[in-house]
Amino acid sequence: MSAMTTTQAPVLSLQGITKRFGSLTANDSISIEAVPGRIHCLLGENGAGKSTLMNILFGLLQPDSGEIRLGDEVLRLTNPKQAMAAGIGMVHQHFMLIPVFTVAENMVLGHEPGRGGLLDINAARARVRDLSARYKLDVDPDALVEDLPVGIQQRVEILKALANDAAYLIFDEPTAVLTPQEINELMAVMQALRDEGRAIIFITHKLREVREVADDITVIRRGKVVGTAQPGDSEAELASMMVGRAVDLKVRKKPSEPGVDRLVVEDLTVASPSGAVAVDKLSLRVRGGEIVVIAGVQGNGQTELAEALLGTMKPLSGRATLDGVDITHGKPAATIEAGLGYVPEDRHRDGFVGEFSIAENLVLNNLDAFSRRGALDLRRIAQNADARIAEFDIRTSGSHTQPVSSLSGGNQQKVVLARELSRPLTLLLASQPTRGVDVGAIEFLHGRIVEERDRGTAVLIVSTELEEVESLADRIAVMYRGRIVGIVAPDTPRDVLGLMMAGIGYDEAVATIEGAHA
Repeated sequence: MSAMTTTQAPVLSLQGITKRFGSLTANDSISIEAVPGRIHCLLGENGAGKSTLMNILFGLLQPDSGEIRLGDEVLRLTNPKQAMAAGIGMVHQHFMLIPVFTVAENMVLGHEPGRGGLLDINAARARVRDLSARYKLDVDPDALVEDLPVGIQQRVEILKALANDAAYLIFDEPTAVLTPQEINELMAVMQALRDEGRAIIFITHKLREVREVADDITVIRRGKVVGTAQPGDSEAELASMMVGRAVDLKVRKKPSEPGVDRLVVEDLTVASPSGAVAVDKLSLRVRGGEIVVIAGVQGNGQTELAEALLGTMKPLSGRATLDGVDITHGKPAATIEAGLGYVPEDRHRDGFVGEFSIAENLVLNNLDAFSRRGALDLRRIAQNADARIAEFDIRTSGSHTQPVSSLSGGNQQKVVLARELSRPLTLLLASQPTRGVDVGAIEFLHGRIVEERDRGTAVLIVSTELEEVESLADRIAVMYRGRIVGIVAPDTPRDVLGLMMAGIGYDEAVATIEGAHA
């Protein structure tokens, strides 16, 4: 395909799109345009309705009202094949690839080239090589997708969209699983595609990325367009539009005053459910009064490490102690008794019971303390709930009796944190503590985590959000393929961190960056 010009492609527009799921209005009369030769950023918190809107544009969902227009033509998109035929391509947040197929085979799924009904795999390979070279997306056409790192898998997703000659490209939260270097490469690809005359819609909640590449910015909050912004607007201005109030984006904390080792992990090895080694002879110490953040691209053993410390996965070898108490093979009840507070990665699955009330969820791991003679003390449970709701600013519809499932994501996370911090802790272990949480709630949660540090608790955070890593950490432990490749200060340059997240040691990473700048 030859490079397009902005005059060749009409404007793609969504006009008055409304989509409801039962009583929830996910999109409320939203109108936006995708203009060839421009990057339009759709900015909003998780749950704001961005992905729903794009799923409508790609034919995965149908709107209740409103229409999609390509120039003057109304598009009726009832499936992705129709969207692709109209020149719309989508790079999904969760990859739509077949792991056991090669790159070339994934490329031709749905629009197989061939003669006499036979797949022409050589043509598919040539297409991969051509597009890879043009957009500097180095991908081997014969590699199995399941053998590729996530950053390369995303390249395949982009190439799939380009192979279909998409003039309109949707990138749905594409940076979640990438290293900083891979994010920079992706931004460069998006800009190259824009300069070729394609229309880009970029969905994100990351303010830095928006300011870097956007030509147009539309902010969505709770299913509605609340305004437009300029790429030159500050992160604070963008954040306040997203949440509807001024937000302090900086974590306010004094320097740490670390004490003795409280968590000691020695040569810990943990297998994943598939039997592969996920944590590989890992050693780590966290002192009281400090926050250690484990940084790394998702899928490098962080989840297995957290679950091994909790006791829901049994290590193959090695040892972990809390204040000298061996928790290596302890059950969750025993590790909690030893002073572990746990904020899980997936709060819906592991953090609370959705149909239980707020009050009940706030005492789930400490029922003995709220029982008398074998029966629950309902009055004390209610008093505890009222105190925690006030202390943690949990926004309810007026009662601690409402189910936790009825709260927003940020308030659900506050319930989990409130429960874990309501007793003396040796270690607070929090995995992705602000995932799916709005900027305002993040500000509050970070503040409480720092307060816990200042009480002398050891704090271990697992996070893939670099902004969170840099702002919360007293030390950063970078994890790659089950090992700690280095422990560094929070002011370590982002490009150095990025190389470490790709498995390169600190000294080599620094030398590489210095060599590149020489």
